[in-house]
Amino acid sequence: MDSPDIIHMTAITWECPDFSDGGGGTMTFIQVIDCRTHQAEEVDRLMDDWVRATQGKRTATHSVVARDRSDPDHVVEIVEFPSYEEAMRNSHLPETDRIFHRLVKACDQEPTFTDLEVSRDEQLNAGVARTFIEEVINGRNLDVADGLCTDDYREHDPSLSSYEVRLAQAKEENQEILEAFQPVLVIEDLFAEGDRVCARLSYTGRHSGAYRGLEPTGKKITGTGHATFRFEDGKIAESWWNTDDLGLLRQVGAVGF
Repeated sequence: MDSPDIIHMTAITWECPDFSDGGGGTMTFIQVIDCRTHQAEEVDRLMDDWVRATQGKRTATHSVVARDRSDPDHVVEIVEFPSYEEAMRNSHLPETDRIFHRLVKACDQEPTFTDLEVSRDEQLNAGVARTFIEEVINGRNLDVADGLCTDDYREHDPSLSSYEVRLAQAKEENQEILEAFQPVLVIEDLFAEGDRVCARLSYTGRHSGAYRGLEPTGKKITGTGHATFRFEDGKIAESWWNTDDLGLLRQVGAVGF
């Protein structure tokens, strides 16, 4: 445990994108390359060369080059793959072998490799977005949003009375939508990066209540949409919603084209 390389490894925080459909994230494989070099800029250029040379061939999905704040000669490369098998395919590319030999020459000593099988991949903001969709919308419990959203939360949705509304107004207007159409959302994809979470959604429901003067038809509805959430300190500060409103109006007979 007194190896410097081991100490550096434990200091790395790696956030893998979450491509789950509402359950746990997809488990991946990560390779950490630990280098000591006086040519940090050359190591960075080598990564650019490798990305260009392996276009259409590589199996890596995410790469990071990082420098130690307390030791500028210590450089760490982190590369993510869908699986160990995909990483092995990548390592056998002639372009990978060529860039690796150039990397060795740029380093002061032989780089070390750490292979990590990801056992837990959890995007915390994505979990909050999933809770919002499942409990606030599908669970019809709009008050749950009070604990999930910031005090100055803003919602952007062209189907509401204004493109930007605060939380209290958003709850009031969305209550009417939920009661009128009884939608149940399915998370088809959930992507997280930085302070943003994006959800690709589908929904089913039934026009069972009045909506802006449109009397209930009892017709079944289906549709798709996207939602993007912006987070501050683990809470939703802003959201953008886009759904196929025209398709919904066609299904209930409000428009004939």
